[in-house]
Amino acid sequence: MIWDYIFGFASFPNLSALLVLSLAGWLLFNKYGRGLSHIKGPAVAGYTDLWRLWIVWQRRPEVALIALHKKYGRVVRIGPSAVSVSNPAAIKVIYGVKGRFVKSDFYPVQQTLANGRPLHSLFNTTDEKYHGKLRRGVANAYAMSTLVQFEPLVDSTIKAFLQQMDERYADKQGPEGVCDFGAWLQFFAFDVIDELTFSKRLGFVDEGRDVDGIIGDLEWLLDYVSVVGQLPIIDRFLLKNPLRLLLNRFGMLNSTSPVVAFARKRMGERQAKQPQTKPATPPPRRDFLSRFLEAHERDPDFFHHQRVLALTVANMFAGSDTTAITLRAIFYFLLRNPESMVKLVAELDGMEEDAHDQSHTQDPNPNYDPDPLVKWDNVRDLPYLTAVIKEALRCHPAAGLPLERVAPAGGITIGAVERDRDGDRDVRHWIPGGTIIGCSAWTVHLDEGVFGACPEQFRPERWIEASTEQQREMSSCLFSFGSGTRSCIGKNISLLEMYKLVPAVLGKYEIVLADKRADWKIHNAWFVKQSGFKVRLRTRRQK
Repeated sequence: MIWDYIFGFASFPNLSALLVLSLAGWLLFNKYGRGLSHIKGPAVAGYTDLWRLWIVWQRRPEVALIALHKKYGRVVRIGPSAVSVSNPAAIKVIYGVKGRFVKSDFYPVQQTLANGRPLHSLFNTTDEKYHGKLRRGVANAYAMSTLVQFEPLVDSTIKAFLQQMDERYADKQGPEGVCDFGAWLQFFAFDVIDELTFSKRLGFVDEGRDVDGIIGDLEWLLDYVSVVGQLPIIDRFLLKNPLRLLLNRFGMLNSTSPVVAFARKRMGERQAKQPQTKPATPPPRRDFLSRFLEAHERDPDFFHHQRVLALTVANMFAGSDTTAITLRAIFYFLLRNPESMVKLVAELDGMEEDAHDQSHTQDPNPNYDPDPLVKWDNVRDLPYLTAVIKEALRCHPAAGLPLERVAPAGGITIGAVERDRDGDRDVRHWIPGGTIIGCSAWTVHLDEGVFGACPEQFRPERWIEASTEQQREMSSCLFSFGSGTRSCIGKNISLLEMYKLVPAVLGKYEIVLADKRADWKIHNAWFVKQSGFKVRLRTRRQK
């Protein structure tokens, strides 16, 4: 009789009802049982993370997030246990040096695979102690004082880039003169990071194409991680499911990306060339791979070869797309705002004239170089160039999703000044421990209290007209490279490329949009990548 009761209860109608009730209970718990029901947001977002997965899948989540903050305020619920904050003051709280907020499970989804094992890098690890030790071991390699030693390597790629522009597009009429400038800027950024990491370009600029499909592979990965990262458990059933990883380890399945394969090959070549005896003094210019291998020699247990591989792969992944996105933004906004272009070119021309005048004195400037290349020391403090770069970083930050962190145990109170019909009011929001919380540069950078009037407009003058105190606050709230101990370690590489390439290109060419009526296209797959940015190049007449 008992078996009849059990099987009768488990009949299809009863089982269906039980599943429906369980699902309803789970959804109601998500909405009202996670301590966030007091925070406004889209109704469906409180029930399931499928809502934000769908928004990201639409490939313009930054637009959706801006609209949500305009509608609901500076603190918005975007998931059952997820909150977005647009208040710049919250940056110091969430991303402060104390490290109370750890990275969410969104980041391990971005770990690439090598022989069935995920590669843990500075960016994608959630272990703060591991991150701290790893960063201390390699931080000196990313310091600007170190990177300027690589300036000849950057110059080498700039020369190759300008040569390709001359041969393929400059001063040509018709369709032949139309340059897909956005694609070439990514070729440039990829080859620069290759030179800095391996002292060898991969050939994107020299060949004018996506070598070995690496860019395409990276785009596929970003499409994947941006969506799957909204529900990280899905990754365990897809790319990182145990069976797939096991088959890969035994060589029965190859899931190694072209970037990993390239980096491993370069490592093998370097190790094969290493002398048996270590030189008394290291060479004055060592690329990143050399420095990573030196870290391996100092601490082989921690900086083992798999970790060195992870560091080189992270350089290539993180150092190409993000820099290319900002370079596109700089040139695009200048072309859409001709008055800004005129001011910048005038500043750059003035710098060249000063250098030329100094070169004819009894004590000539040793940094003066008559070719289009500029020296870092000559351009790093140019006020309008700096303002243009900062404004491009503000108007089009590379990362297009909130930089997720997890609220510490015990919870946290986040304050925000909200505006309504009755004026400003200070609102306090209690965030329970374990809640995913984060800021997006796309919403933070629209704060009028920090960045001034019309923050949606590209206006470099805001960085020049502001008082010293305002400039300091604006710079501290510029969130393009993140903030705190987990800020982008490659920031200086990106800035070095921008400060050198932009003057070199504008010093040699007049650039015009191929079609002023056509706008670029935006695809947000974690990085907000632009396409369809096409220009014509006209060689500037020398004075």
